[in-house]
Amino acid sequence: MSYILQRMTEDDAPLTIDWMVRQYGFDRAEVESWVQDLHFNWPLSVKALDESGHVIGLLNMSDYRIEEETPQILTDKPELINSLNAQRYIAVFSFIVAEEYRGTRLNYDMLMSIMPELRANYDFIFIPVLHSLKTHQYWQRWGAKEFYRDEDCVCYKLDF
Repeated sequence: MSYILQRMTEDDAPLTIDWMVRQYGFDRAEVESWVQDLHFNWPLSVKALDESGHVIGLLNMSDYRIEEETPQILTDKPELINSLNAQRYIAVFSFIVAEEYRGTRLNYDMLMSIMPELRANYDFIFIPVLHSLKTHQYWQRWGAKEFYRDEDCVCYKLDF
C-alpha cells in the first residue's frame, strides 16, 4: 500500500466537513460552524491520498483553546487550565482514516509527518476524544495522559 501525504489548506474545508459528517454522523451545519470557528491550523493538517488520488485519511489540527472544547474546566479546575494555557499547545481536531487503511501505518505516518514541527513549536498536543469514539486506547498507546473529562469527552495531553 502506497500513499502520498500532503499538507492541507483552507480549500480542504469542504473535504473535512464531508468526512466528519460521513464518519461520525455529525450534523453538517454544526460541523461547518466548527470548521469556520475553531481556528484550524491548515498548514499543520495532513491529508493522505492513495495512488489514484483519492483521499484515504485526514488529520486536522487546530489552535483552539482547551476551554473552547470543554468550558466546564474553567469552573472545575481553574488552576489546571491556567497552567495549561501558560504553555504552547495545538489540538487534534479530527483524525480520520478510511476503514480499509485502519491497522496500517497510515495514521502513524500522518502524525509523524508533522511531528518535527510540533516538537519544535509546542509543549504538548491537546487531544479531546468523545466518549463514544474508539480512539482512547490509540492515544494512550502514544503516551497521552488524561487530564480532564466532562460529559462529552475525555481530554488527553501528549507531552513532548
